[in-house]
Amino acid sequence: MRNIALLLGPMRVPFLLLTPACVLLGFGTAVWTSGHVDIFYLTIVFIGAISAHISVNAFNEYYDFKSGLDFWTERTPFSGGSGTLPSNPSQARSTFYTAWTSFTITFVVGIYFLVIRGPALLPFGVLGLFIILVYTTWFTYNPFLCLIAPGLGFGPLMVMGVHFVLTGEYSGTAFFASLVPFFLVNNLLLLNQFPDVAADRSIGRKHFPIVAGRKISSFIYGAFFLGAYASIVCGVSLDYLPKSSLIGLATVVLAIPAFVGTYRYAESIAKLIPFMGLNVIINILTPVLLTVGLLI
Repeated sequence: MRNIALLLGPMRVPFLLLTPACVLLGFGTAVWTSGHVDIFYLTIVFIGAISAHISVNAFNEYYDFKSGLDFWTERTPFSGGSGTLPSNPSQARSTFYTAWTSFTITFVVGIYFLVIRGPALLPFGVLGLFIILVYTTWFTYNPFLCLIAPGLGFGPLMVMGVHFVLTGEYSGTAFFASLVPFFLVNNLLLLNQFPDVAADRSIGRKHFPIVAGRKISSFIYGAFFLGAYASIVCGVSLDYLPKSSLIGLATVVLAIPAFVGTYRYAESIAKLIPFMGLNVIINILTPVLLTVGLLI
């Protein structure tokens, strides 16, 4: 059991719930636009998506350990990694293998759908694999790339990618739906960087809480909430999303206190933790509700 725990730790299994929520949203847009989907394709694309998430998590765990960052990070229930490698340094090699194995699974799934669906999938697949490989080693050292890469991966790339492999085409419906996790997942990683400012700065990283400060970053956090909910409203207004999709706006009642709490306690990590938890709930619940709106 301990060996299993050491293997699963760098995968950050509790955080993998985000992937089913985003895959489900791509499924919802596919059903709403085409009326039916191939369950086998859905299963295979889910395997590829969950493998991608595991890969980027494991790479992050490995490189944070090798850089020494893990020994300086102020770990919270929602940020700072799993803590597996600092306590078990001998697991570093297996974590590296986990990262590459899951990356390979994602690559194979991508090749399969490239053959089935054609070259229109190629730009999305290449960009997605690129983000997995360089997020920790490059993007975290550039404020803008670090800000948008998480949402790009779980939003347009994942949601529109799932939609494409299920329907064989891209659509405005999938685009507007994908903007919701784009803004929300950017927020997820942005807020999770608040406790890591000192540690990340020590190894040269540059994200917005470092270069602009936590207070200014809290306004970006609020603006991204507006972007997520405006995407739903615009999608409905332009007839790309059904009116029932407005059910996704229900999480506004959670987003408002999350923003207020983040602004108020931006400099107090201990008081910020409940709002980090609220942020996770918003990230999972909003795409699920939006999917419900698409399916009904």
